[in-house]
Amino acid sequence: MTDQQPDFTDDEDDLYEHHRIVVDAGQNLLRIDRFLLLKLPKASRTKIQAAIDVESVRVNDRPTKASYKVKPADVITVALAQPPRATDLLPENIPLDIIFEDADLLVLNKPAGMVVHPAFGNWTGTLVNALVYHFQHLPSMAANHSQPDVIRPGLVHRIDKDTSGLMVIAKTELAMASLARQFFDHTIERTYNALVWGIPEPADGTITGYIGRSVKDRKVQAIYDDESKGKWAVTHYKTLEPLTYVSLVQCNLETGRTHQIRAHFKHIGHPLFNDAMYGGDRLLRGNPNGSFKAFVDNAFALIPRQALHAKSLGFAHPRTRQWMQFDSPLPDDFAAALDKWRKRG
Repeated sequence: MTDQQPDFTDDEDDLYEHHRIVVDAGQNLLRIDRFLLLKLPKASRTKIQAAIDVESVRVNDRPTKASYKVKPADVITVALAQPPRATDLLPENIPLDIIFEDADLLVLNKPAGMVVHPAFGNWTGTLVNALVYHFQHLPSMAANHSQPDVIRPGLVHRIDKDTSGLMVIAKTELAMASLARQFFDHTIERTYNALVWGIPEPADGTITGYIGRSVKDRKVQAIYDDESKGKWAVTHYKTLEPLTYVSLVQCNLETGRTHQIRAHFKHIGHPLFNDAMYGGDRLLRGNPNGSFKAFVDNAFALIPRQALHAKSLGFAHPRTRQWMQFDSPLPDDFAAALDKWRKRG
């Protein structure tokens, strides 16, 4: 299953560029937007202004305005989204299942099997390749064709290649800054459905630990008690349907680490159904012989991937601040496998 490795390169926190600047004692009074343009040469004025507007630029731990004049010893913190530029990517006419779109953002259903971001071994056919094409062909973007660098496939989060479900994509600097801030502050609501082996005990709970690369297999993540070995990760779960040998669970992410749900449920002894990378692609409960084994093999055939779906997504709209809530039905393969287990009782 090495074809999943491109999704492992980093976690969602790595989509943000963090800066902490202590103003020099000899600094003259200067507007903070101009000061940051000098200190962050890769950031545009528009990007800095958008970050200020959504309170991602703070002075002495307080939100600021573009007109604020920096003073010696001020401590400035900045959290900027860093999307890939269209000039580095090949536009591809790949259909997208868009369920909402306006001038600032779009929400889509990513199918299982699609890599989100180009990486080694997957330079084409990715969601970002599709987004670059889509953005180029939006009527509202037509005026920017002479400046292709302003077209931004605005990733603010990721889901694994073989995980299906909802993603929000930013189309403007304001949306990038606002959504990145909401992910950073953990105020975005994300609910996943997973089919796991066994029945979790307790039925509802929270899984925590420091998540980092496994020392036994660098392609997977492991959970540690030592903060030097990984990043803190928190998954809240609720058992929706215990089905004797498997369970349908709901997961809510508090953090966004690579393979977080998959590694967490492996850690507590309940790998996701048919998750080959985390040991869920073999019979882990029940009689390993005869008709039950044949039944499980047939269920594996119905969903040839890990049984994980990003079902709901909620966030504050970057411009209106209105709460947006979206829900996605289980895809056909997940629904078919779940129905097979339900009928078995």
